Amino acid sequence: MAKYDLSNGSYAGPGARVGIAASRFNQHLVSKLLEGAFGALKANGIDDNNVQLVRVSGAFELPLAAQRLAQDGNVDAVICLGAVVRGDTPHFEFVAGECARGLLQVSLSENLPVIFGVITTNTEEQAEARCGGSEGNKGAEAAMAALESLNALAEIKHS
Repeated sequence: MAKYDLSNGSYAGPGARVGIAASRFNQHLVSKLLEGAFGALKANGIDDNNVQLVRVSGAFELPLAAQRLAQDGNVDAVICLGAVVRGDTPHFEFVAGECARGLLQVSLSENLPVIFGVITTNTEEQAEARCGGSEGNKGAEAAMAALESLNALAEIKHS
């Protein structure tokens, strides 16, 4: 697993506080994303006690959970995990698009990293590949994006 150099004195090291909002829909996929995220955080020195996990019903509900985590003031970044697999109706576009839009809005309004770790695929096989299969684990990648974002923001703040 890739490990960022977090020794530059920024707050993205072991003291970073991370919120994770994860959907219950497609639990068989999201549980693998959660494993990846927790593993990446732990590999980079983030103690489980510094991670707050909130579960919501689906990806559409992630923006509100992310906003509450951000507004609570107890986290430095929020990672949002979910899985939206295309079906036979336009439901996919509404859920995935509004989730992405909502998470971006939360990130900008709350001024902290809100990471889009929601996989959006055409098939179940593609989803499995992105949840620890041949395409890696997008949950782990989302956790690393959160830490990298914290480091980047710390550099800007200290410039």
